[in-house]
Amino acid sequence: MRTAQDHPTTEKKSPIVDFSNTEIAFSHLSNVELKKTAWLFRMMSRPWLVKYGSGPTLWAVEKGLPFVETIIRNTVFTQFVGGSTLLDSQRNIERLAAQNVLTILDYGAEGKEAELDFNHTMNENIRAIDFASRSRHIPVVSTKVTGLARFGLLERIQNAKTLTRDELNEYRNVLKRIDAICHHAARKGVSVFIDAEETWIQDSIDHLVWLMMRRYNRERVVVYNTFQMYRNDRLNFLMESYDRARAAGFLLGAKLVRGAYMEKERLRAAEMGYPDPINPNKNTADDHYDTGIRFCLDHIEHIALCNASHNANSALLQAELMEKKGIPRDHPHALFSQLFGMSDNVTFNLARAGFRVSKYVPYGQVHDVIPYLIRRAQENTSVTGDAGRELILIQMEMKRRFDR
Repeated sequence: MRTAQDHPTTEKKSPIVDFSNTEIAFSHLSNVELKKTAWLFRMMSRPWLVKYGSGPTLWAVEKGLPFVETIIRNTVFTQFVGGSTLLDSQRNIERLAAQNVLTILDYGAEGKEAELDFNHTMNENIRAIDFASRSRHIPVVSTKVTGLARFGLLERIQNAKTLTRDELNEYRNVLKRIDAICHHAARKGVSVFIDAEETWIQDSIDHLVWLMMRRYNRERVVVYNTFQMYRNDRLNFLMESYDRARAAGFLLGAKLVRGAYMEKERLRAAEMGYPDPINPNKNTADDHYDTGIRFCLDHIEHIALCNASHNANSALLQAELMEKKGIPRDHPHALFSQLFGMSDNVTFNLARAGFRVSKYVPYGQVHDVIPYLIRRAQENTSVTGDAGRELILIQMEMKRRFDR
């Protein structure tokens, strides 16, 4: 006769992080803020509103219509932007720090065309580095090359076009700006994320980042490149970047993202008749992303990883691998990051579990950050269903708070 010992019950092991815990996820929001956030994500769950509202909104902001700017400032701006200036962002930085969440500062300017604008962006990045150097809660400043260089110039360089004398001078100025930012970050003990952009300028960006990493990543990781893992070539590029960095004697900074330009990339590839650079489906993109995480953690001493994803499965994978490999939860080469105003269930539950996690906090005037805000609104109505997921979690927390 069999006894209970013959069939031992296996207890289900608790996850390292519980991303469904809404009490932790939204503990930083008051009841009023939570209700306002629920209303905003309910609005963004309506694709027609975002689709037909984005164009007129951009036009109205460009024309300087004051009532439109006021509406934006009181809705999507408050949700997704830290503040109009560095000092204005301080309150949100401190609120994040109170929950053990770091801040990555991002001056929201992009897509500029004039040298005056590029120099302004460079100076603003340097000011952000100075600001970050005075706070232990701001380890990184993020920048976009198209805020420092003309898109058309980057495209000509990637296409191996012969540059005119004026274009050569223009490119020298680009190098000086990017080097000034990275040099200042190295001196001040801050790091720099350089964002990924469209494939038809990304090779030019990769070359610039390579030059900066080779110069400044000798003793610690100052400069990070960004790898858009929904591209079908980026996993190999990540591994090749590591091999090249090791051969050249410096550390690799790798910020992994899924990507932000899928529809634009596929449309251009179809129109111009070249192979689609995007992975064929989400499962493949997820596999490339998670393989990238495994690769970086396998080489944690020589790669500083930032897992910049809203995907809870990828966050859990990194947490579990770190536990399995004995990597400390606060290891300086293992950072998580999510956008300010999104995926709080991932961010704050990771922070509560002791992992090194950050929010990507853009700042700037409304007219500067409006392209960023429109992307966030469009992203939240896309097939990924981000707004729907956010809204479900917020409603769960509202039920928990108000139905007691």
